[in-house]
Amino acid sequence: MVQRSFKDAIRGGGAQIGLWQALGSPITVELCAAAGFDWLLLDAEHGPSTIPSLLAQLQAMNGSRSEPIVRLPSDDISVIKQVLDIGAMTILVPFVETQEQARAIVAATRYAPEGVRGLAAGQVRASRWGRDTAYINDANDRICVLVQIENRVGLDNIAAIAATEGVDGIFIGPADLAASLGQRGRPAHSDMLKVIDDAIAQVKSAGKAVGLLTLDETLAHDYVAKGCSFVAVGTDVTILARGVDTLIARFREKDAVIAPATY
Repeated sequence: MVQRSFKDAIRGGGAQIGLWQALGSPITVELCAAAGFDWLLLDAEHGPSTIPSLLAQLQAMNGSRSEPIVRLPSDDISVIKQVLDIGAMTILVPFVETQEQARAIVAATRYAPEGVRGLAAGQVRASRWGRDTAYINDANDRICVLVQIENRVGLDNIAAIAATEGVDGIFIGPADLAASLGQRGRPAHSDMLKVIDDAIAQVKSAGKAVGLLTLDETLAHDYVAKGCSFVAVGTDVTILARGVDTLIARFREKDAVIAPATY
């Protein structure tokens, strides 16, 4: 397995540009990884991914320059353990609201005595089935923990969450955050942009990396300029949907022009 360090990359300056993977297909993941994005987000929260299908997607990325991030369905400790054991080095946990929750998430990614992650390093893909003998001692430092802020409670506690030891980065979820603040469906509303800018500043003040997803290329460049360390600039779903919609629309328009009149 090729294992780079997303953790080091987001600490080192310069934005890491990523792409969302919501379809849950290893074929789609392999195709997108070949494009050369810095990271791909494998979405097990809203996408149909399960542990076996996440494993297939991780395998599909092996050997590419893209690094996988797995977004979990929840902060469940058993799910965190399984995702790490199948070889994920970077996880994104959704809907984090408090520093206590963030501490529990970090603990779930650490072997004892620093945490509560179950130890089966010799039997799992993460250690190349025991061949990576350093994994058991290095994993605590190598795992990258990202947590997602997506409602008012999390926003109110963002500074404390960002200051949590072991949290490597904060991901701001514009869509759910907008809904929580009364702007459902309007994540690019001027009030929301101010809220997001303030959140970015708070995370950076804590010395942590900050990232988000936006389909607006102008906004994406703006967030990079503001120091966001990891920015997703598209999703497999929207790329495919817009592509096929645009293609069929061109043919429908042409056919409407050249079709013979009927009487």
